Amino acid sequence: MDTTFPDLRKYGGADAFLRACKPRTVLDILTGKWTGLVMGALLDGPRRFNELRRMLDGITQKMLSQNLRTLERDGLVTRTVYPTIPPRVEYELTDLGHSAMGVLRAIGDWAGEHADDVLTARQTYDERAREPVRAV
Repeated sequence: MDTTFPDLRKYGGADAFLRACKPRTVLDILTGKWTGLVMGALLDGPRRFNELRRMLDGITQKMLSQNLRTLERDGLVTRTVYPTIPPRVEYELTDLGHSAMGVLRAIGDWAGEHADDVLTARQTYDERAREPVRAV
């Protein structure tokens, strides 16, 4: 069985199946476990680190730091340090980050509409997996 995928670049498109595909790199960023939630928390304006941590139930300090650093590196979030004692730091979506929110909102909307369907399917699968295998 041939398991290779066609190189769609010759047809004018990117091929997300290829490791070096630029859009794949961006997809990896946007589909991270916490990315959409962190960016969504910044949608209404700048927030401080601890404010984000309180909003994002279940995220660890380390994971929030890593996500913010990655989003800043990728140009989706800005970090502003104010010269106060102690220093005040705020995070905010960039224009690029705001433009990505349309896609992330669509995913969130789909998840909200289909959460019950997915959870029902998961439960059905788990129940079927617990059934003993019968010889035919």
